[in-house]
Amino acid sequence: MKPYAALVGAVFGGLLTLPLMALLYLADQAGLPLVMYDLFDWLARVLPGNIIINSIETMVEIINDLNLGATDSTAKTLEHLAALALFLAIGIVTGAILFAILERRGAPLTGAARFVPGLIAGLIVAVPVIFISRDVNVTASASGTTSAAWIALAFLAWGALLSWAYARWTAAGAPASLESSAIPARAEPVSRRQFLIQVGGATATITVVGAGLARLLEIRDERAYEDLIAERREAVLPAGLPNEGASVEPAPGTRPEYTPLEDHYQIDINARPPEINEDDWRLAITGMVERPLTLTLDEIKANYEPVDQYVTLACISNPVGGDLTSTTRWTGARLRDVLADAGVQDGATYLRITSQDGFHEMVDLALVEAEPRIMLAYHWDGIPLLYKHGFPLRIYIPDRYGMKQPKWITQIEVTDRYIDGYWVERGWDEVAQMRTTSVVDVVASDSAFERDGQTWVPVGGIAHAGARGISKVEVRVDGGEWAEAALREPLSSTTWVIWRYDWPFEAGRHTFEVRCVDGDGENQSTADTGTFPSGATGIHSLTRTL
Repeated sequence: MKPYAALVGAVFGGLLTLPLMALLYLADQAGLPLVMYDLFDWLARVLPGNIIINSIETMVEIINDLNLGATDSTAKTLEHLAALALFLAIGIVTGAILFAILERRGAPLTGAARFVPGLIAGLIVAVPVIFISRDVNVTASASGTTSAAWIALAFLAWGALLSWAYARWTAAGAPASLESSAIPARAEPVSRRQFLIQVGGATATITVVGAGLARLLEIRDERAYEDLIAERREAVLPAGLPNEGASVEPAPGTRPEYTPLEDHYQIDINARPPEINEDDWRLAITGMVERPLTLTLDEIKANYEPVDQYVTLACISNPVGGDLTSTTRWTGARLRDVLADAGVQDGATYLRITSQDGFHEMVDLALVEAEPRIMLAYHWDGIPLLYKHGFPLRIYIPDRYGMKQPKWITQIEVTDRYIDGYWVERGWDEVAQMRTTSVVDVVASDSAFERDGQTWVPVGGIAHAGARGISKVEVRVDGGEWAEAALREPLSSTTWVIWRYDWPFEAGRHTFEVRCVDGDGENQSTADTGTFPSGATGIHSLTRTL
């Protein structure tokens, strides 16, 4: 076996890691940590920023190029698959190393000694996993002690099975005299092939049953989540939008002007977002304040005048024309009102905002004083924030990408010292001001109409520039002259603008391009740049055969 020890160990490492993953997945439904995701989240925090940046950009590019679906949900699925692959690789490598060491040792493993090397290997893996999970896990409801005990037990059992598999495998291929001393007399000798088939069958059964049951429980929770959205939205759904009756109608097929809550994009730094119990949550306002505050969500809602704002939010990783942009109605308390109750001390210059998921970001106090629209938001779409979107509290800062706007906020520290935020540490832009962007959503050939003897085809899309607004949108076809599009009145000064251009139809294959000017009179950048480090720019186009 010597030449093949590591290879055989890798096979058994993989076979035995699969059911371990299924059991961890099932235990997750009972509130225990899902360490496959914890390891992935930890790795994403400790890897150099350029590796993370390249991974993000590559993932978004693949999703768009292959048209794999919504960027946020597809990216999350790919993250999950990567986390599972990483964990499986750890199991394979551990099995290979363990088998190689035991083979080098030479002596057969018999009796209780068969389990000892694996127990040691399991413990070596379990200890760092326990500390990593304790550091990054945001989803387990079990106590730290219970979680640590479960992780240790799972890995000890897994390691013991690994060394048991080594003992059985070597005994199955040993001479008769050695085989009889390695295997209890009551056991029927099996060939290595039979043993591999038995182990493979058992692990496959446990994996399928465990993962299947866990998935059924997860689907139940997902349906309950969707039902909760529908129930809450039905109770508060507004009768109409602020621009109801606007003269410009969107071209048929343009994205919805107001994003349904369940379709709002979701990007965060964890494989899964935290679920915070409101009864246990408090917002701590600390640091350079006269009166440190500890506020419940009910106190924030009751003590501060609520403000509403229709907002378009975009991810800095969104390519030109990407789908990581959404619009909804935010409700919350003005941040400067809350800070006034705390009493900011002279010399304070920044707020350091910390989130439950380990995210942190800095906000300039001068910006807070100058911008009354900055809010601590607790409602979206008129209902409490959903846990996937930051429940119970997140911040809104006009004209900034989502990377500057923490969710699941637990602490605001008033300070005179600047520290780079989570994504700034990793190389992204410190200001992250939203870029002026315009997109062609649709060439609605199915909605062509006749007017003055000419056939017209509605072309439409969106344009936005953070809180700066949009003053003009222009469209050109096949590199011709730029023609001004009609602008629909926006939902607010901080949302995208729907534009429409009725194009005189000509049969053939055509390319439609769009550009815009923001509310300050600044032209959209035509330079084709990637998302890193400050957000994508460039002219968006759509080619259609009509």
